[in-house]
Order: sequence, then structure tokens, then C-alpha cells
Amino acid sequence: MPRPVTLFTGQWADLPLEVLAEKAKDFGYDGLELACWGDHFEVDKALEDDSYIKSRWDILNKYGLKCYAISNHLVGQCVCDDPIDERHKAILPARIWGDGDPEGVRQRAAEEMKNTARAAAKFGVKVVNGFVGSSIWKYLYFFPPTDPELIEQGFKDFAERWNPILDVFSEVGVKFALEVHPTEIAYDIITAKKALAALDYRRSFGFNFDPSHLVWQGINPVHFIEEFPKRIFHVHMKDAAVMLDGRASVLGSHLPFGAAGRGWDFRSLGHGSVDFEEIIRALNRINYTGPLSVEWEDSGMDREYGAREAADYVRRVDFAPSEVAFDAAFGK
Repeated sequence: MPRPVTLFTGQWADLPLEVLAEKAKDFGYDGLELACWGDHFEVDKALEDDSYIKSRWDILNKYGLKCYAISNHLVGQCVCDDPIDERHKAILPARIWGDGDPEGVRQRAAEEMKNTARAAAKFGVKVVNGFVGSSIWKYLYFFPPTDPELIEQGFKDFAERWNPILDVFSEVGVKFALEVHPTEIAYDIITAKKALAALDYRRSFGFNFDPSHLVWQGINPVHFIEEFPKRIFHVHMKDAAVMLDGRASVLGSHLPFGAAGRGWDFRSLGHGSVDFEEIIRALNRINYTGPLSVEWEDSGMDREYGAREAADYVRRVDFAPSEVAFDAAFGK
């Protein structure tokens, strides 16, 4: 049975949910992965008013769409980040930013992530995708010389801040799926393993697999799937093109996404460097049957054209594993 093809609404938060739902159905999607910004899924309203939950499902049902996950990347980012600054203010609800005191922001963000788990359970979905932030991303390059103990303290800080959040996830039967990503405590296979160890491998914590953040770092996304077969809770279908030409750095050269001269950039599905056929084969090997959720990002392409094309692309590239060995009939 084909995996459901969904659209992550994070890049469409400027549109009301009903407008986007109608478009997504027309584009060919089976469902939406609802972002907790814009009006798509508001955590506070979901917990305060039962009619709000019904209103979200009424819209989805009207267009024959499902929902398998909600996502709260922006608030999750602020749980561990250091520093907290004007960049965070720009992505947070005013009630979470408050007076901007960094520790206050972190504490309010942590409470909101607990409430996100509760809201997801109330909504009837079992996965929340998101970020966790990092107090040690600023130490990525070990100069000035960095004491390894600083790094250990960063993972300890992550565990101390996220374990109480994950306690709530466990209580309500929802899993948290970290999108492994630069600026997070886990951004590659090695740091993902270290993050799991910091949490003592608790079962409510796993990953939202997104190959676009791995491929430009030089990581084979298939290796990630093979390393964490039981921890892939959700999958983003997203592409990135690596264009290193000996002039630009893989670090981005302080150029915004879409700028000419970058060493890599996000691309619509099938227009980048990710080998999605090998990813599907790897997902088949681990028996992943969840949604394939398109996170559409491409600064050089009209998003409606890209989203429609991406839905078709996922359906073409997704295939079920064989139920028989291809040479099984040779001896008959």
C-alpha cells in the first residue's frame, strides 16, 4: 500500500488553513502536516476550546485530507538556544517571548512544548515534529580552543530541559521527532547518537528524517536511516542541491537562501542532490509505513507549481518492497 503523501504547512502559514487545504487537495496531497504557527494549529486554542479541535478536523474532512503529525519547530528551537535574541523574537508568539529575558523565554517555550504534546493527543495525532535548539552550536568550530567539557555540558543542558517535556509526551502517548538540522543539538549521525544517549534512549524521542539537511553536510541520508531504524518516527521529503565550485563554502558564505554564489541551497523535489530512490529502498528495509511529507522550499521556483510537481514526484518515486525474491521462480 502506498505511503500517504502529505504537505507540511510551515512554509504556507501566510494562508488561512482552509485556503491551503483546498489548494493541497487540488495539488494531489492526501493530508497536511500542520504547523503550530499561522492559524493552522494553535496550541493554546486547542487546549482551551474543544470546538477549535473540531474546526481543524472539519476543514481537513471537507477536503478529504488526513493529518498524521503536527509540528512546532519554532517554539522548540527556543528551549535550549543560547543566545536568545531578536531572531527568536521574530519567530515566537508574543506570549512566549514575553519580556525577552532569555531564561524566561526558554522556560515558557518548554511549557509550550509540553502543551503541544497535550494538544496533539487531544487532536488525535501521535507524532509532534520539531527542533530542540542548542546551547553549544556557537562552539561548532573549536576556535578559540574549546574545552570538551563545554560540549558535555551542552548535552547535559539538553537532557535537563527536554526530559521533563518528554515526560509529558510519554504520559499522553505522543512521540517527539527531532528534525536533525544545523543549529540543533543533533545535526549529524554522531551528534544524533549522542543526543539519544543523553536522554538514556527514552522511547518517546526519535527523529523526523529530512535528507536535505544531511546531504549538503556530506552525510549519506541512507546511512542515517540504517543507523536509527527504530527511531524514524516521521519523514520529510525535501531536496537540496550541492553546488560547491571551489569559490563558495559549504557554510553558506553569509548569503541568504536563494542568493547566487551559495555552495548549496534547498531545491524542490527532484531538482537537487538527494537520491530519493535509495531513500525509499532504505525506508522499505526498516518497514517505515508512515507519511512522506513534502516540506517545500525553493527560492527559485513558484511554490504552487513546485508543490504540485512535488506531490507527483513522491508518488512516482515511492514503491512497495517486493514480497518475493526476484529469482524465486528460477527453480520451478
